[in-house]
Amino acid sequence: MVTSTLVISVIVVVVLGTFLFQQINRSVVESSQRSATSDAFADRLQIADALTPETDDPTKPVSDAEQGAGNLLDDVMNTVTGSGENGSEKRYEVLVLNLSTPGQSRASGSVVPADVPLKLRLALQRNVRAYKWEEATGSIQTIRFRGESQPRLTFVVGGIVHLTTNGRTYEVYHFFPFDEEEELLSNVRLAIVVVGLGLVLLLAAIAYLVARQVVTPVRLARQAAERLASGRLDERLKVRGEDDLARLANSFNEMAANLALKIHQLEELSQVQRQFVSDVSHELRTPLTTVRMAADLLYDAREDFEPMAARSAELMQAQLERFESMLADLLEISRYDAGAATLDLEPVDIRDVVLRAIGDSEALAERHGTRFELRLPNEPCVAEIDNRRVERILRNLLFNAIEHGEGRDIVVTVGADRDAVAVAVRDHGIGLKPGEDTMVFDRFWRADPSRARTIGGTGLGLAISREDAGLHGGWLQAWGQPGEGSQFRLTLPRNAGVDLKGSPLSLVPPEIEMRRTWRTAMTPVLLPASGDGAEHDED
Repeated sequence: MVTSTLVISVIVVVVLGTFLFQQINRSVVESSQRSATSDAFADRLQIADALTPETDDPTKPVSDAEQGAGNLLDDVMNTVTGSGENGSEKRYEVLVLNLSTPGQSRASGSVVPADVPLKLRLALQRNVRAYKWEEATGSIQTIRFRGESQPRLTFVVGGIVHLTTNGRTYEVYHFFPFDEEEELLSNVRLAIVVVGLGLVLLLAAIAYLVARQVVTPVRLARQAAERLASGRLDERLKVRGEDDLARLANSFNEMAANLALKIHQLEELSQVQRQFVSDVSHELRTPLTTVRMAADLLYDAREDFEPMAARSAELMQAQLERFESMLADLLEISRYDAGAATLDLEPVDIRDVVLRAIGDSEALAERHGTRFELRLPNEPCVAEIDNRRVERILRNLLFNAIEHGEGRDIVVTVGADRDAVAVAVRDHGIGLKPGEDTMVFDRFWRADPSRARTIGGTGLGLAISREDAGLHGGWLQAWGQPGEGSQFRLTLPRNAGVDLKGSPLSLVPPEIEMRRTWRTAMTPVLLPASGDGAEHDED
């Protein structure tokens, strides 16, 4: 606002200042021209009156008359220019040329006939030929007078003095220097610049004060909004007056109060939900233990039962195992929600963790006809991790790959660099649709709700795995395409507490990247046909 006001003020002041100076300049010049023309006319009348009596006696010889006219012309020049004894010095110069006697001329100061502008003299000569004695001509010229180093702006007025008694004709030129006018205009220009500059600064100061009065409450509202966003829900604005800014402060305070109330209600609801899950999970453990003991007895004695009762004992045993797994997962989730999950860190070779997780998954893989392909580096991949949690992450990833791998091979790759270690689990099953690479980590989310779980998963495995990875300061990411399978990549920092900058393994499988590159390189390029109609072969 201040910058805009400053720019607009400068433009307005420059335009108005230029217009004002032009008007003053025109007024001063026109006034000086009128005054100079009036003085020149009065001087011509005085010269005519002074020369007429001396040349009016017909009895005098011509030479004596001319000599008397020359002497009288000197007296007239002294009187006109104010250089006589009783005269006052005038600021202009006069040049009188006797057309009847070309050699006879008089000039004041340093004026010479060559200083007369040619156009002005030609105009006077045309007036003489046309017998226009009363007409005068003037023009503004830049003239450097004799003995002066710098030219001066001068208004030159030319007129004719014609004596009817003896027919003599004189050209009278008045040179009015514009020194005083130039000094006046220079002072006016300086005054306009100073006043304009002061006006611009004053307008900028006024704009700054006005903008400050408007921006300061907005800045305070912005700071209060930042503090409110950071979690300080008791932040409020001071309300002053009844203007729009005061109403804005009132609206902000009402919004902050409602937001704090809603957040408090949500926190209470979330706390109730977490407490409910935790309490229910704990309370279920006691009856579940009793049911488990009874189920184990029935399962061990199933051979003595009838076939239907034996099958029921087996189903109850399987569902109890799933229920226990789900209960354990719910307890783990409740720990994360309550912020009570902790890490038991120790330096571990990630290759050993991968091998143990694969060993735990081999029985399930054999039942599904799936084989594991290991790609392990030769060097140790040591990182500070919680062995139990990372092994649980890998088991969940392997179980997920077995369930959705359609019986095809599963590739497990381990990579490491200076800052991080990574494990990628690649399956060649149904894959993931666009957007499901993030939804797959949601609790109880299923890509195909109509499809039953084949290994009895709880639907919380990947959600817990992502929480475990985040607790290490690592990443758990997914990639997939329909018909191409999917790949999950776990990246963990080698040293606890270090922020990850990248992963040693690519999230997209290498064969997919190579296929994309090959397709891009093999894209056909249409070549224009030559002028003779020949066709180009494609390489």
